[in-house]
Amino acid sequence: MRKLIENRFGLLALVVVALVAIYGVALASRPPQVPAKIADPRRVTVQAVSAVCPDPGGATLSVVTPPAAQRASGLAKVTEIGTDKPLTTRDVPGDLWQKELDDKSKAVRIDAAGDMAAGLEAAQTSRATSGAGRGLAGTRCVEPGAAAWFVGPGPASADTTLYLDNIDEAPANVSIMLYAGEGPVLSDRGNGMVLRPGEHREVDLKTLAPSPLVMAVSITTATGRVTAAIKEEVTGGGVDWLPLAAEPAKTVVVPGIPAVAGRRELYVAVPGEEDTVVSVKAVLKDGSYALKNRESLDVPAGSTTTFDLSTGLTGQPASLVLTADRPIVAGLKITGTGAKPDVAFTAGAPPIDIGSVVADNRNSDKDHVTRLVLSAPFKAAKVRLQLLPRDGTPLPDPTEVDLPAARTKEIKLTGPKGGFGVLVLPEPGSGPVYGGRSLEESTKQGLLITAQPLALARIWALVPPVVPSPEVVLP
Repeated sequence: MRKLIENRFGLLALVVVALVAIYGVALASRPPQVPAKIADPRRVTVQAVSAVCPDPGGATLSVVTPPAAQRASGLAKVTEIGTDKPLTTRDVPGDLWQKELDDKSKAVRIDAAGDMAAGLEAAQTSRATSGAGRGLAGTRCVEPGAAAWFVGPGPASADTTLYLDNIDEAPANVSIMLYAGEGPVLSDRGNGMVLRPGEHREVDLKTLAPSPLVMAVSITTATGRVTAAIKEEVTGGGVDWLPLAAEPAKTVVVPGIPAVAGRRELYVAVPGEEDTVVSVKAVLKDGSYALKNRESLDVPAGSTTTFDLSTGLTGQPASLVLTADRPIVAGLKITGTGAKPDVAFTAGAPPIDIGSVVADNRNSDKDHVTRLVLSAPFKAAKVRLQLLPRDGTPLPDPTEVDLPAARTKEIKLTGPKGGFGVLVLPEPGSGPVYGGRSLEESTKQGLLITAQPLALARIWALVPPVVPSPEVVLP
C-alpha cells in the first residue's frame, strides 16, 4: 500500500475511484427531478408610447386615448419636432383632441406615459379642393421601428415622397430597397443613410429610382429606429398617404375596401428569389369567393405586379384574402369618380385581436360619409364599437356588431358634428377581424376620399417569462 501511495499514478487512481463512489451514491439517493414549469407570457398594459405625424402642415391633427375601467395617472404630450413648447398636454382618457395646424407646421411627435399611453392613437388628415394636391389625404401617426413596408404607385406615375424621423437618442442607419415591375432596384443613395437623433428627412424617391411605375418599398435599419411614411400625388389626379403594409407572409388580408364606385388596382410584391402564384379571394357582404377571371396572378421574384379588380369589387364593401407559396406584400389603390377623381390606399394588415382605435372620423351627412368596413374572413366574430367624442362630450353607449364567417359588413358612422374617435374591440371568442375606415366628401368635381386600414391598438403587450439559463453567460 505504501508503495502504491508513493507512486503518483497509483494515488491518482485511488482519488478517481473515491470520486466515482461518492457520485454514484449521490446519484442513487437523490430524489427524482421535476421539470420546472415555464410560465406563460404575461399580458402587460403599455406604459409608454411615442409616435410621429410626418407632415401635418395645413392638416387636422387628432389625438385620443380610449377610456378604461380604472385610470390612475399619466400624461400625453404633443410637440412639434424641433421645439420645446407642447401644442397640448392631455391627462384625461376618452377625450379626443383635435387642432388644425397652419401650413408651416413641421412634423409632430406624440409622447405618452402611464395610463395615457394604453391605446393612444393619433392621425393627421388634410383637405384640398384644387391644385396638384387636390383630395383628402390622411395617415395614422406611426411609432418608431426597425422595418417598414409600403406598396403602391412608383415614382414614374406619382410624386412620391418618403418622410423619415429619428426621435430616439441614438443615430439610425437606414437602408431603402425598391421592388419595381422589372425587379429589385438598387441605389447607393438609399443605403447607409444615417439620421442623427432628432433628425427629420424627406426623400424624393425619384432620386433613388425614377423609372418604376409600381413599387414595393422596404425600409430597414441596421442600428437604431425610425418612423417612416410615404405620400403619393398621383399623375392625373388624387393624393393620399400609403399605409404601412403587413410584413411579407404567405397569407395576406387586405381589408377596408369601401363601397364606392371607381377603379380598384391591386399591388402584389414578392421580395424573395423565387416566382410565385398568388390566389385571390374577395370577402364580400354575401360571401367569400374568387372573382371571375381574377382568381390568381403570377408574380416574378423580386418584383411588384398590378392586377385590375374593378369588376366585382366596385361599389361593394370588401376585403381580399391573398395566399401564395412564397411570402408576399400587398396593397390596393382605390380611385374615386368624377371629373377630377381622388385616390385612397389600403394595404395588408394584421387582425385586430386586441382592438383598434381610429382617431379621426367625421359625422356622416348628405355630403360626408365615414365608413367602417369590417371583415371576418375565416370565422364568425362580434365586435363592440365605442365612439370617443371631443372634450367633455359624454360617451355614447357601445354598439355591438355581428360578423358572420366569410362576410364583410359596412357601418356608416354617425357621431358628434365636431368629430370623434372610435374604438373597435372584438368580443372574447371571436374569429380574426380585419377592417378599415374611409372618409368621403362629395364635391361638384368628384369624390374626395381617404382610407386607413385598422391597426392593432397599443393597449397591452405580451411579456415573455424570465427563466434561469446558462446560455446568458456562455460565449
